[in-house]
Amino acid sequence: MEEFLNFSRGPLFRLCFAVMILGLARILILDIWAAVMAYRKAGDKTLPWGLIISRSLEWLFPAKRLFHNRPVYSVFSILFHIGLILVPIFLFAHVQLWQSAIGLAWPTLPYDVARWLTISTIVFGLALILGRLLVPSASFISRKQDYFWPLILLIPFVTGFICAHLSIAPQTYQFFMLVHILAGNLIFVLLPFTKIAHCVLMPLSQVVGTLAWKFPPETDEAIATTLNKKGAPV
Repeated sequence: MEEFLNFSRGPLFRLCFAVMILGLARILILDIWAAVMAYRKAGDKTLPWGLIISRSLEWLFPAKRLFHNRPVYSVFSILFHIGLILVPIFLFAHVQLWQSAIGLAWPTLPYDVARWLTISTIVFGLALILGRLLVPSASFISRKQDYFWPLILLIPFVTGFICAHLSIAPQTYQFFMLVHILAGNLIFVLLPFTKIAHCVLMPLSQVVGTLAWKFPPETDEAIATTLNKKGAPV
C-alpha cells in the first residue's frame, strides 16, 4: 500500500498533471486560433471591446446577477467554487506536494480557514446535488455528468477531511489517502475533456461569442453544403 501511495503522489501525479496542462493548452490554442481565423474572415471587423470586457468581468464577479435568477442556487454555487479553488491550491499539505513534484511553493491557508473551507465545500456541493435531484426545473435540464462531476469533485474533500481530522487506524488512513490522491489525479485527467475546461476558456467566451455573429460571407453556403441542403428552399 505504501509503495502504491508513493507512486500515486509521485510519478502518477506528475503524469496526470502534465495531461491536464497539455490538454488545456491545446484547447486554449485551438480556440485562440479559431477566433483569429474568424476575425480575419469576418466582413465587419469592429469589436465592442468595452462590452466584451464588462461581460467577462460580470462572469468572474457575478454580484449583479446573484438574485435575478435562482438566487439560492447561485449563492451555493459560488461558495462551493470558492472552496473548490482555494483548498486544492493553498492547503499546506498540497503545497508541499506541489513543491516535491514541480519544485514550486507559495503561501498557504491557515489551518482553521482550510478546515472550514473544506466543510463548506462539502456541504454546498451536496446541497447543489440535492437541488438538481429535488427541484423539477433543475433536474429536467440536468445531464448525467451534472451529477457525476460534483460527486467526483467532492471525493478528495471528504477523504482529505477524514484523513486530516479523524482518528482512524493506519490501514484505514492509507486507504482513504489513496482514494483521495487517485480521485485528484482522475480530476486532472478529466479536466481537458469535459465542460469543466471552461475554467480556462471563460476569459475567451465573450470574444468567441461576439465573433460568432460576424460570419464571413461564405458561411451560409458552407453550412448548407455540410447539411446537404444546398439549393433547398429556405
